[in-house]
Amino acid sequence: MTRGTWTPDTLIARYDEVRSHTERLAAPLSPEDQTVQSMPDVSPTKWHRAHVTWFFETFVLADHEPGFAPFQDQYWFLFNSYYEAVGPRYARAARGVISRPGAHDVGIYRGNVDARVRDLVSTLDHGALEKLTSTIELGFHHEQQHQELLLMDIKHVLSLNPLQPVYGGAPSAPTEPDRLGWVDVEGGLVEIGHRGAGFSFDNELPEHQVYLEPYRLADRLVTNGEWLAFMADGGYRRADLWLSDGWARVQSEGWRAPFYWVEADGVWLEHTLHGTWPVDPGLPVGHVSHYEADAYAAWAGKRLPTEAEWEHGVRAAGGDVTGNLADLETYHPRAAGPATGRLRQAYGDCWEWTSSAYLPYPGFHPADGAIGEYNGKFMSGQMVLRGGCALTPAGHTRPSYRNFFPPGSRWALSGVRLADGGAPTGGVAR
Repeated sequence: MTRGTWTPDTLIARYDEVRSHTERLAAPLSPEDQTVQSMPDVSPTKWHRAHVTWFFETFVLADHEPGFAPFQDQYWFLFNSYYEAVGPRYARAARGVISRPGAHDVGIYRGNVDARVRDLVSTLDHGALEKLTSTIELGFHHEQQHQELLLMDIKHVLSLNPLQPVYGGAPSAPTEPDRLGWVDVEGGLVEIGHRGAGFSFDNELPEHQVYLEPYRLADRLVTNGEWLAFMADGGYRRADLWLSDGWARVQSEGWRAPFYWVEADGVWLEHTLHGTWPVDPGLPVGHVSHYEADAYAAWAGKRLPTEAEWEHGVRAAGGDVTGNLADLETYHPRAAGPATGRLRQAYGDCWEWTSSAYLPYPGFHPADGAIGEYNGKFMSGQMVLRGGCALTPAGHTRPSYRNFFPPGSRWALSGVRLADGGAPTGGVAR
């Protein structure tokens, strides 16, 4: 949904900006890199490039381009993700066997659709373009979601290569964690959900009221150093800390550290997009599941915030929607920086698990037609994350943004911010 104002020129300029960024992210990768699917949750890079193109072809061109014909009939089957109303689709877990079309052919597909979208936008009359603009803008944000996923997915692909190839970037300077601080939030009857002008997904609506008891939020994310202390105290061996389903995963999958950590000669190393390095104690811990986040909070004597607490606390703290987003220097979370008495790392670095199940807001209604499948059909068996991460494109997050993953997911760049109850004691955010 959008309430913004676009002209044909600004719409085409933004289209070109978003589309070219996807190609820049794929540029360091060979055609072979772009074909690999390392597990069912991971999609090949070229599939991401093709799917976001399919989205514009399907939802923008198909119903509005005079004399429309698909670029290639089988592409609608190969690159449909989950839109049942559009037609059949190829199995997600088998995307890696689609050796053809190759990465170069996908580039040709992208170029063809790009030229047709530009022509369409420049020739539609004002009324028709105004009706179509919200779908085009949804396509921008959809592609930005896949830009983030492209990086998360290729990180997993390269982590399994015995040559340990580097995608790009370099590590930040080593750091040590500072003392964790707390920010008091008064609570009360608060407004949650997207408000004002600008884009939002349908799952951020409608704006509604929620009552919150007074609470506290940790001023920064949990660090690797703090996670090492959790591990040293038997965190992965103590059933009393874990939700039942989480403990079952610990045992069945042998979890003993965050997803990309490996121990060598008594030293914990972490795989990143810029290589494999000793774990930096001052950086935020990442690639932990909701189960792990919840267990850590129990170990620390705290809890995870609800999504309403997170959103209200961040809004109350004020400030711009900035942070370590789209980090093209490290492709990795960074240290929180000096304490300020206010929330740090509200945006960027790591997506933050909440204790909230991903459910519709009161009064939620999905859009009509196939595009209504975008979010609503996933409102079961998922947990909400907030805030964005170091791989999230700039301008793609906001206080009301609701990301979601199953509680056992670890490949996404997700971390932990603690919460606590209790009445405010000073420095109250209102």
